Amino acid sequence: MEWQQLEYFRVVAKIEHFRKSAELLAISQPALSRSIHKLEEELGVTLFERTGRSVQLNKFGRLFLKRVENGLNEISIGIQEINQLKNPYTGNVSLAFLQTLGITILPEIISNFNKQYPHVEIQLYQNKTLNSIQQLLNREVDLCLISSFEENPNITWHPLMDEELFLYVPANHRFASKSSVVLSELSDDNFIGFKKGLGMRGVINNFCEKAGFTPRIKFEGEDVSTLAGLVSSGLGVTIIPAFHGISSDKIKQISISEPYCHREIGIAWLNEHTLSPSADLFRTFVIELF
Repeated sequence: MEWQQLEYFRVVAKIEHFRKSAELLAISQPALSRSIHKLEEELGVTLFERTGRSVQLNKFGRLFLKRVENGLNEISIGIQEINQLKNPYTGNVSLAFLQTLGITILPEIISNFNKQYPHVEIQLYQNKTLNSIQQLLNREVDLCLISSFEENPNITWHPLMDEELFLYVPANHRFASKSSVVLSELSDDNFIGFKKGLGMRGVINNFCEKAGFTPRIKFEGEDVSTLAGLVSSGLGVTIIPAFHGISSDKIKQISISEPYCHREIGIAWLNEHTLSPSADLFRTFVIELF
């Protein structure tokens, strides 16, 4: 059974006349008759009641037509979707990204990309680093925008930028008027930390370890805005990327002079998986942007 046979059948079922159907399909009437006859032989039933040159669906034909129309419509949609994917300017891109990138970096990327390629649809998945990597390995997303991670032979990670991390303290903190501090000076402070399992938790712990202490985590949160909000309430200090969502009357940003606190942000993709033209376009755009 071939797709062409099913299309021929649908046309004859609608027009109910072989000659007129053949003219519409731009084939000879005998060729059309042979195609329908072969289809009926494969199914083991007749599909039409024939009256002279006119034909009409019988009960088998009416039942079969419903399924054929559904099937052909699905195929047509599939072809349209493939054509969209083939066109990098009208396709889809799925991107997993770190929760902490949703404030500044990601909006900047999406905004700039949309200005140049407004018809590309981008699906966003905010997640932890490990979960984003798993989404990539499961082929649930095309790309990941994440910090550096333990090397995986199946994944390429391309560094994009080095993002400085800052100390944030309540406005009435003893260091609030300073422009920079040495991290070891915070060894006795309460910290507002990221929850265990989030990549930033390990990053901050490593910098504190370099400074000679283990941070005393008083409260935990999952995103930058939550941590900053807790700091502004006077509940502790934190180390996060630059954040501008709270008035400087309540929270102060301070550079850390020693050790230099930062993280690398990059874009990741599967090595042996061919990206769609749209995803490849987005990857190239992001790499060139940085």
